[in-house]
Amino acid sequence: MSPRSASVNEELRRRSRERLLQAAVELVSERGYEATTLADIADRAGSARGLVSYYFPGKRQLVQSAVHRLMHRTLEEALEREPHTEDGRERMARAIDAIMGLARDRTVLMRQHMAGLLQAEGFVRCPEQQRLAELLRDTAVRHGSQDVDHDYPILRSQLMGAVYAMVLPNAPLPLTTLRTDLFARYRLDWEQGVPPDAEAPGGRCDTDLSRFFATDPAAGDQSK
Repeated sequence: MSPRSASVNEELRRRSRERLLQAAVELVSERGYEATTLADIADRAGSARGLVSYYFPGKRQLVQSAVHRLMHRTLEEALEREPHTEDGRERMARAIDAIMGLARDRTVLMRQHMAGLLQAEGFVRCPEQQRLAELLRDTAVRHGSQDVDHDYPILRSQLMGAVYAMVLPNAPLPLTTLRTDLFARYRLDWEQGVPPDAEAPGGRCDTDLSRFFATDPAAGDQSK
């Protein structure tokens, strides 16, 4: 039996990494961060425990990469959904609604993510985070930014602040209040994006996350 080619091995590694990212998001959403172990994640992904360490230094880095993957794919899907638009104000509205929708629909996951950013190891830079940053920078530019190096960090911090306010235990702020403030800041109309009253109660929390962690290279994987 001839050995596998380098390209086949690379594809197998990529698929394994994708499965680990998806398993991490699913388990932390179900159980929380502390109750989820690397062994649990490996088992859910159908991978060997040692393979996790091959891709990620530890659980925190794995979970942050997984959440950033979910965030950037959710944002990408919202920005490019039909009807497609190049209008900067509409794209900003879609971006705000996409990120705040995650806080509403996946509260446990986003709460654990925000808590992780405050840990000693702090913010983890990874391909998933870089892609998220690219999408938000592009959103700021299309909205009319004349100084994206200033406006992108402000947009990022405002979205992080809104998420934190929504997932704060025992004292969350409602989505409509935060959306009203952000839409006013960016001069957006309430009808743009996906207004909360346009959705069914409870949002659109899909249980199948496979499209965000596609193993098909044609799906636009950015994690290589």
